[in-house]
Amino acid sequence: MTKRQASDNRGARLDPGTVIRTALELLDEKGLAALSTRAVADRLGVRMNTVLWHVKTKARLLELMADAVIGEIPHDDLPETWDERVRELARRYRQALLAHRDGAALVVGTYAAEPHTLRFTNTLVGALLDGGFEDRDAAWTTWTIAYFTLGLTQEEQAAAQQSLEGRLAAAVSETAHPALHRVLAHLGPESFDERFESGLAAILTRA
Repeated sequence: MTKRQASDNRGARLDPGTVIRTALELLDEKGLAALSTRAVADRLGVRMNTVLWHVKTKARLLELMADAVIGEIPHDDLPETWDERVRELARRYRQALLAHRDGAALVVGTYAAEPHTLRFTNTLVGALLDGGFEDRDAAWTTWTIAYFTLGLTQEEQAAAQQSLEGRLAAAVSETAHPALHRVLAHLGPESFDERFESGLAAILTRA
């Protein structure tokens, strides 16, 4: 059997799930910037066209990866009260993003109208509706929670990889940036958990 025939046989046994799992492994190892359909094909030992046959484009690959990340969010044992259910869902969303290197950057760059994402969003919207939110307010508050969580988590993951705390401290001047310098101690990487809870509480209080 030739090398090309062997590659074709491996490709015939592939399925989209295997491609996505492999892509997530590469994401965790090398980061989003290094991810490509060619890199996935190389890891699987097949031609790039074989990977593209399953996922069509890199953009589609990223959508399916994002949905797989959201699919890791458990939906069991949620609190009965609507507000605690919303908080718990948001916490689980953040943890799913943090479980993968560049998880937030992956999800924020896609618009995955896929089963796992739709299920999670439906559960979050439903909790807000149970809390008496009007339809529009429930929809927009859901997006506010998602955008806030994605943004803060993306910053948290970048800070962990690039030592942003030291760069910020070095750039902020007590003379030129007095207000920022005054609160600088509250912007360190150890405060992300508290900042998340504070922001989430502010969203639900003002909604």
